Amino acid sequence: MFSDIGALELVTLVVLAVLVFGPDKLPKVIQDVSRFIRKVREFSDSAKQDIRSELGPEFKDFEFEDLNPKTFLRKQLESNEDLRELKELRGTFDLKKEMNEVADAVHGREAAPAPAAVNGSPDLLKKQDKRDDQGAAERPPYDSDAT
Repeated sequence: MFSDIGALELVTLVVLAVLVFGPDKLPKVIQDVSRFIRKVREFSDSAKQDIRSELGPEFKDFEFEDLNPKTFLRKQLESNEDLRELKELRGTFDLKKEMNEVADAVHGREAAPAPAAVNGSPDLLKKQDKRDDQGAAERPPYDSDAT
């Protein structure tokens, strides 16, 4: 509960509590606070049990922590079958190749052979040099109004 509070901060809180409530009333205040925390926990547990009972027997293994998206995804990806399917899907999809095919289709060119991949993955950082039919580098149009 207090995992992010350091020793110096804890000592500061104790000294502050002694100064505010005084050494005579501090034990009573600590008892009241602990009783309040216990009642809040009991209320929370009771509410969780009521919700589980209202949902029915098909949701008896329902955990409220699963409502957190990170926890839900982690739990769903834990099964080996899901991970295997995901890795298989990831291995079959080559973004560079797909983008080149789309660009070739848009420009009406024949599909060019894919560049050699290093370690089985395409080099996404390599800049492609576009050349026209005569071998000259394709340059973007010059706009004199823009300069």
